[in-house]
Amino acid sequence: MDLVFSAFAVLVFAAVILAIEGAWLWWSGNHGGDARRIARRLQLMAARTDGSERVTILKQRRYSAQPLLDSWLRRIPHMAKLDRLLLQAGVDWTVGRFLAVQGALLLAALALPALSGAPAPLRLAAPILACAGPALMLLQARGRRLHKLEEQLPEVADFLGRALRAGHSFANVLQMVGNEMPEPTGSEFRMAYEEINYGVPMNEALHNLAARIPLTDLRYMVLAVLIQRESGGNLAELLDNVSTMVRARLKLMAQVRVLSAEGRMSAWILGLLPLGVVALMSLLNPGYISVLWTDPAGARLLWYAAGAMLAGLLWMRTVIRISV
Repeated sequence: MDLVFSAFAVLVFAAVILAIEGAWLWWSGNHGGDARRIARRLQLMAARTDGSERVTILKQRRYSAQPLLDSWLRRIPHMAKLDRLLLQAGVDWTVGRFLAVQGALLLAALALPALSGAPAPLRLAAPILACAGPALMLLQARGRRLHKLEEQLPEVADFLGRALRAGHSFANVLQMVGNEMPEPTGSEFRMAYEEINYGVPMNEALHNLAARIPLTDLRYMVLAVLIQRESGGNLAELLDNVSTMVRARLKLMAQVRVLSAEGRMSAWILGLLPLGVVALMSLLNPGYISVLWTDPAGARLLWYAAGAMLAGLLWMRTVIRISV
């Protein structure tokens, strides 16, 4: 009896160990690091830079996980621009998911203020904010990503120059940049290398890279490479010159940003101060401040004040934004 029980215990122990190992292998195969790298590579291979319907060996970037919705979205104009914006922002959302979130926010902005009895200006402003909020967040994410790409660009030019001096081909150099440079630069150059590896001409892959990353400095570097491929010359030295120019421009931009910091802070204070005062007065003395939206003259004053604030903010934005 003891022998049978011991054998049964050993078999149960082995079954538990095998079950745990099988669960681990399943999880690592579907959700582990290798699976994430494969999914990331497939996503990069599926990325598209325009909305054309040409046939390529690369998988097309889908606008929605649902085939019917994907085909319907492809018939709508300007969806390719939205898809490119999502790609440049570095988010893994599809066009359909972004539009669904924006539509849900719009419905909530239309229903909640009406049900809560909010004043007319708030009922009008809520849908506008619901429509503009996700787009502004997407633009902000795109701006942060492009700023990070711009900061990494001098290192990329130096890396390319050193690798070319070492005797590597330009396609292999693109692969090295994709593997060695941090994100988001690595993924973009890795995507360009994979396009070349799958048969896309070098010129077209570089043009696609410049289209995905709308930076003037990167376009200079791409043009330098394309001109060198046509006319010849020392590409490594040319990339060193591009790196020096980009670093000098970034330094000048940093100086301009420091000098315009006071204007930006003034714009934030002047823009948020009236809203903060209204919110504080609504908490301390709501009967006194409610005249602004209960009385017709007060409502007109609110509209005039909103227009004056908007005009002032736009003017201050024009003054403090200096292109270098």
